Amino acid sequence: MAGDSRIFMNQDMDIGVTSREPKKIPKQARDDVPIATDRTRLISAEGKKPRQRYMEKSGKCNVHHGNVQETYRYLSDLFTTLVDLKWRFNLLVFTMVYTITWLFFGFIWWLIAYIRGDLDHLEDENWIPCVENLSGFVSAFLFSIETETTIGYGHRVITEKCPEGIVLLLVQAILGSIVNAFMVGCMFVKISQPKKRAETLMFSNNAVISMRDEKLCLMFRVGDLRNSHIVEASIRAKLIKSKQTKEGEFIPLNQTDINVGFDTGDDRLFLVSPLIISHEINEKSPFWEMSRTQLEKEEFEIVVILEGMVEATGMTCQARSSYMDTEVLWGHRFTPVLTLEKDFYEVDYNSFHSTYETHTPVCCAKELAQSRREGQLLGPLPSLGRDTGTAREDEEDEEEEEEEEGREPTGLSGANGTTGEGKEEVPV
Repeated sequence: MAGDSRIFMNQDMDIGVTSREPKKIPKQARDDVPIATDRTRLISAEGKKPRQRYMEKSGKCNVHHGNVQETYRYLSDLFTTLVDLKWRFNLLVFTMVYTITWLFFGFIWWLIAYIRGDLDHLEDENWIPCVENLSGFVSAFLFSIETETTIGYGHRVITEKCPEGIVLLLVQAILGSIVNAFMVGCMFVKISQPKKRAETLMFSNNAVISMRDEKLCLMFRVGDLRNSHIVEASIRAKLIKSKQTKEGEFIPLNQTDINVGFDTGDDRLFLVSPLIISHEINEKSPFWEMSRTQLEKEEFEIVVILEGMVEATGMTCQARSSYMDTEVLWGHRFTPVLTLEKDFYEVDYNSFHSTYETHTPVCCAKELAQSRREGQLLGPLPSLGRDTGTAREDEEDEEEEEEEEGREPTGLSGANGTTGEGKEEVPV
C-alpha cells in the first residue's frame, strides 16, 4: 500500500529528455482544463493590496539613502564614486576635467607671456619670448592642449630663456599624466563592468512549491542565454520578511537565509543549460510551518542572487531577481525545456517560464512529516483546480498509454482514492 502511494506521488516526476522527437509536454499541462500560472491576478481580485518590492525583477534594489550627513566619504573614494555615476554624468565629468585643466594651464601660459612683456614685442624679431608664436589667450590655450596631450604641432614651442616656463611645462606634463591615468582608467572600468552580462542571465517569472523525492520543495529556474559560460557560478537566496521578536522589537525587512544547497554543494552551478534550483522545506526552512492557505495570507519576498566570473574577461558578475508572495505557485512544477536532438541538446526558451499543476499536499511540511512519523499513509490528493471527472479521465488515459507500451496498468486513481483492486487508501 505504501509502495503504491509512493508510485502515485512520483508518477509524474520523471521529465528527462526525448531523443529526436518533439518535446513531450507533461499530460497535466496538455489537459483542456485551463491552468492559472499567475496567482497575482487571483489574489488581487480578492482584495490583497499591492506592496512595494524590495528588489525589482531586473535586480535593482528599491532602497534610497536619505539624510546622509557624512557626504565627504564619497569624495574619499572618488574613483568608485565616478564609476558609480550614470553615463551622462560620467561623460560630463570626463569632459569638464580635461577642459578645465587645459583652460587653467592656458591661462598660466598667457599670464607668463603677459608679465614678461612677450605680448608687447610680437613684431620685435630680436626679442626672445617664453613661448614662440604665442600671441594671445587663444594661442596660449592651444599650446596648453598641445603640451598636455603631447601632440606638438611644432609651431608654438618653449624657449630655453624662460625658466618659469620650463617649470610650468614639467608641472603640466606630470599633472596631465595623472589626469589621463585617472580619467581613462575610470572610463575603462565603467565600460568593462560586467553589469550587462547579467542581462543574459534569466530567472523564471514564478517560483513553485511541489513534491520532489517525497518532500515539499521551493523551486525556481535559472538559465544563461550566452554560449560563453559563467565560471564558478554560485547561487543563494534570502527571505525578506518583517518580524517581531519575543521582546517586542519590530524588525522591518528582516533577512533570513534560504538554503539552496550550501551544505551539500548544490549551490555551485555548472550553468550550461537551464537549472531548477531547489530548496528543501525542512525543520530549518522558514517555510516549515507554511501551508497553501497560509501562503496566500503571508507577505514576504524571496531575493535570489547568482554570482560568478565572466569567462571572457574574468570579472565577477552578479545577477539578481526576486519573487513576491503572489509569485510563488503552490502545487506547480516547471515544464521541461531540454530535448535531445541529433548530436546536441536543444533548450526551448519559449517554455522557460511555463509551469503545470501537479499533485501536491495542501498542508505544511511540518504536518506532512508528522503524519509520516505516525505511520499514516499519504492518500491521493486531488490536483489543484481539477474535478473528479477530469482525474478519472487522466487515469484512463494513463492506463491506455501503459497498455500500448505493453505494461500492466497500475490502476491508481488520483481523485477517489481507490486502487485497481477496489481497496480504499487511507487519506491524511
